[in-house]
Amino acid sequence: MRAGSLADLNAASGDWAFVDVGFAREGKTGGLLVNAGSPQLLTFSELRRELSTLAAIPGRQLNLVVEAPLSAGFTGAGNPAGRSMERQGKEHRYWYAGLGCQVTLAAAYLLRPMHDNGSGREVCLYEAFVSFKRKGSKSSHSNDVLAMRSVAWGEPGHQGRIIAPEELAGPHVHIVQSAFKVFGFDCGVPPVIVAGG
Repeated sequence: MRAGSLADLNAASGDWAFVDVGFAREGKTGGLLVNAGSPQLLTFSELRRELSTLAAIPGRQLNLVVEAPLSAGFTGAGNPAGRSMERQGKEHRYWYAGLGCQVTLAAAYLLRPMHDNGSGREVCLYEAFVSFKRKGSKSSHSNDVLAMRSVAWGEPGHQGRIIAPEELAGPHVHIVQSAFKVFGFDCGVPPVIVAGG
């Protein structure tokens, strides 16, 4: 398992799985979109099982896009700091505050079994950042995974951009590192697919 590359951001570079992480006790709060298929709504355990199954299939690389902070920024003093895309005007969605912490933990629980159990193929990680939605608009896991795919594959009319790992440092960030380094599995810093907003 490693950080994906900008060169592989196209539909033909392997198989693709787009994940909107949900971390609820019972609800189907996770979204999953595989390749050119249709979005599915799944519980956390169903999502983890589906991803483990996808990773175990031998063959082409699996490009795994996860809507959760997969990297973390710190100041020179070692304090958490926001990455370049996490602030828009007066609003912020910092990786270390509120839901950012929750989905990072959920992502660690999704990815760690894949890392520990190995896989039948290479798994390349990409972070998705689907945030700063219009006020009053209802959140949709299905729409979010479709938006991720649209930007990642460069589909006509997509609304978003790709941020290279070296462009993630914000004005106060001294270092950007894998969010999973602290969990004992450093996958590197992946590009960020910014969708919607």
